[in-house]
Amino acid sequence: MARIAVIGAGMGAMAAAARLATAGHRVEVYERTGTYGGSVGRFARDGFAFDTGPGLLHLPAVYRDLFVKTGRRPLEDAVDMRQVEPAARHLFPGGRCVDFPNSSRGKAIEALDGGLGPGVGERWAALMGKARDVWDATRRPLLEEPLRAGARRPEVARRDPYSAPRRGVLRRRAPSFAHTVLRELGDSRAAALLSAQVAGFGVDPASAPASAVVLPYLEHTFGTWYVGGGLRALAEALHERCRERGVTFRFDAEVRAVHEAAGRAAGVELADGSTESSDLVIAAAPGPGRPADAPTAPARCTVLLALRGGRPADTPHRTLVHRADSPAPVTVLRPDDPALRPDDDHEAAVLTAHVPAGRSPDPDALLAAADAAGLGLGPRVLWREVRTAADVATQTGAPGGAVPGPALSGQRDTRTNTAELPGLYRAGGWAHPGGGLAHAGMSGALVAGLIVEGDGWQGSY
Repeated sequence: MARIAVIGAGMGAMAAAARLATAGHRVEVYERTGTYGGSVGRFARDGFAFDTGPGLLHLPAVYRDLFVKTGRRPLEDAVDMRQVEPAARHLFPGGRCVDFPNSSRGKAIEALDGGLGPGVGERWAALMGKARDVWDATRRPLLEEPLRAGARRPEVARRDPYSAPRRGVLRRRAPSFAHTVLRELGDSRAAALLSAQVAGFGVDPASAPASAVVLPYLEHTFGTWYVGGGLRALAEALHERCRERGVTFRFDAEVRAVHEAAGRAAGVELADGSTESSDLVIAAAPGPGRPADAPTAPARCTVLLALRGGRPADTPHRTLVHRADSPAPVTVLRPDDPALRPDDDHEAAVLTAHVPAGRSPDPDALLAAADAAGLGLGPRVLWREVRTAADVATQTGAPGGAVPGPALSGQRDTRTNTAELPGLYRAGGWAHPGGGLAHAGMSGALVAGLIVEGDGWQGSY
């Protein structure tokens, strides 16, 4: 079996490593930092603990499949998975509130009609019907089949399959997601609700194609899930699964370049000047092996709040505060999880906002926006920890702290699962099919399939 070097220990990297080790390959992971998980990090202090990256999981079937195919212990035995209800509370300027349900069409229609006015719910349902058509058309070619370097992207991936008439100035170009949902929903607040869901995937609603409607469809159809102890517990479970399968991890081992010999990838060159040989290399982190023209992505600013006083009983897990002075909402995560607080007389909360890579918003402005919406967090703050785009860059190696979003039909995308150099493969958020926990896990499955089944493999490993 092959000796395989994996650059990076993020979720996509570990997803590939676990599958390949299960297939009998010798896998060694080289990680530039001192831990695994990539953007799925944790900060702990004084009995409080916080996710510093994503706090919720969509499309959990990706990790269920991974655990089924790499060992006897299923995902639910490794972590405590629970659906979040409601999926989110949306607070709008002027006092309007919508508690958006988890995976219920009827309740969603009722919530939208009750919170935003009669008819909004049915227009949302019609929009989700078109989103289902996009999902059906793109799921296999965009998510379940590998994309090779130099290959032409499938037609359905190159053009936006969303069925929307082009009117006026938009006759010559496809409408953006933001324009499409505003036109079809006829309500700026309902459009902001869906735009917030898209932004949560690291996608700019103003520039994304209309096919991005598949992202709120995915969230609504497959649910919003929380992992007990925070999403970091999922990274811990995957790391343990890798170790059970015999994967070797080398931390604080920065890879400076992919080693080439006889015209193919033959190992990795480390920052200390040494070279480690291998038969194949998987680039699963920003840096060596990543295409120079990889897409740009927004960054994430996070404010971790240690709060005095217990969590109020009617507090939703996730609140999105929509602001009149900014198109980007503030996401407030307040999980009811004893593992994240020193006792029931305290609470851990996380504020998040997305900004252009290289920039970070004023953390005071995020807290002020939350309190202006009535959350009352400011007077309860014991201490806070701010994680800027620069901190994300340090943690993940991504330029400007960029957080890659998932691949979408109709957008220019150069991410692939192979490279022009034979023997070099790509996984993780900077590879096909893009960023986010579910998509990173899919990338690991695609790369493992190509290596185990051969480069002619077409998917469903």
